[in-house]
Amino acid sequence: MSGRLIGIARAREMRAPLEELDTASIAERHGIEGDARGIKADRQITVLFREGWEDACRDIGASLPWTTRRANLYVEGLDRPRTAGGRIVIGEVVLAVAQETKPCDLMERARAGLRRALEPDWRGGVCCNVLQGGTIRKGDAVIYSGTPER
Repeated sequence: MSGRLIGIARAREMRAPLEELDTASIAERHGIEGDARGIKADRQITVLFREGWEDACRDIGASLPWTTRRANLYVEGLDRPRTAGGRIVIGEVVLAVAQETKPCDLMERARAGLRRALEPDWRGGVCCNVLQGGTIRKGDAVIYSGTPER
């Protein structure tokens, strides 16, 4: 199954506003170049899936920009992961799904009810580790494999 990368963002400092990008370099050691959060184990890159985000927004009756979720990558056209261990491939970049991105208090501050709306079915996205770096661009194809490579 193939989807498409429709957004790329980074925060140069923790809790700083997200900066949207058209292209990004990704490395195994620090995730997206210039992103302050990329050095965290099991969450170098966060991926949000459009369908889950839109479901959450519909639940709270609001249309919010995807960057409200503070994710690095925004993908459409894929059935979002609901378990750890799969792989997300974007061009030459390979990400390992490490865990669900748990909604935090920042979501509730952004919009009342958003935290709760993101909780079902991994709507808040996934946290990933970088297995192979490279350059990604908005519009790139995205492939998800739910079976880890051995």
